[in-house]
Amino acid sequence: MNLTLHTSFAELDEAEWNALLSESITHVPFLRCEYQRAWWNTRGGGEWPENASLALVAARRDGRLVGVAPLFHAPDHQGRPALMLVGSVEISDYLDLIARPEDLEAFVEALLPFLRQAGLPDWQALDLYNLLDSSPTRAVLEKTAGKLGWGCQTEKLQHSPYIPLPGDWDQYLAGIDKKQRHEIRRKMRRAGDGMYRVDWYIVEDADRLEEESAAFIEMMAQDPAKQAFLTPAMREAMQEIMRCAFEAGWLHLAFLTFDDMRAAGYLSFRYLNRLWVYNSGMDTRFSAYSPGWVLLGLLLQWANENGLKEFDFLRGDEEYKYRFGAVDRSVMRVTLRPDGE
Repeated sequence: MNLTLHTSFAELDEAEWNALLSESITHVPFLRCEYQRAWWNTRGGGEWPENASLALVAARRDGRLVGVAPLFHAPDHQGRPALMLVGSVEISDYLDLIARPEDLEAFVEALLPFLRQAGLPDWQALDLYNLLDSSPTRAVLEKTAGKLGWGCQTEKLQHSPYIPLPGDWDQYLAGIDKKQRHEIRRKMRRAGDGMYRVDWYIVEDADRLEEESAAFIEMMAQDPAKQAFLTPAMREAMQEIMRCAFEAGWLHLAFLTFDDMRAAGYLSFRYLNRLWVYNSGMDTRFSAYSPGWVLLGLLLQWANENGLKEFDFLRGDEEYKYRFGAVDRSVMRVTLRPDGE
């Protein structure tokens, strides 16, 4: 296995990267080459400094790409020099190394010593956030670190609930709590019986993408917490992510309208026959009609009717996710220290 260090996305072939991802241990939109590049262009919406340096490690066997470790070097949130996964931490819900199951162990066994010898700036920790608890990477890292005498610490970071979809709206409703089922139906019916003409749509027109994505960000900003989150750099990152996802064909930006006025929006990714629910916004003028709940119900109905197999709420344990029938899973953090601590 031959490993090489790259300091620019231009040095790697996007199609080859994504082809490997399609067979990888963890196949999620946040590991797509175009997403990773978009995230890097703004350093995660300003989460990391401009002088952070890219460290993409590609592994080949007989010329075939068998592994990618998309890393960057920066002081971590504890202030120590570290290597982290591109996408860390705040706006990329699931991350991992990229390798086929049969290549993962050999890749990690080659990767860890390589990172010590690759001429990178000094680093004290390999700090890997947002690994799904189902990922085999965690066990392989722990095993390899033990062989090398490295320290390895694992912690659970956040809940990440999702809804397995039966493919039928009525069957989905029958599977959730009776009170919640009644509430969903009541709110969807009430919105339609009010003083407004209610409709919803998915953004499909490339010529309107910039306007629609800007409108969604402004809708997000009506929430005070999200307004603080939406710095100029973060707004740029959100626009860039929506653009790259649209161009790649997996953006799912949906709006609920009252008399053609946007009342609520959901930014999701339609990818691998799942809907990955990334963020939401609401126009507070219509809050009495619970437009966020109404649109969420419409999206669940649409996802069932279109044969999607999963509705992924991504990170966060907000109560409403479980009320809509979500089951739990978690994301993990694995920190490795070559000094053995």
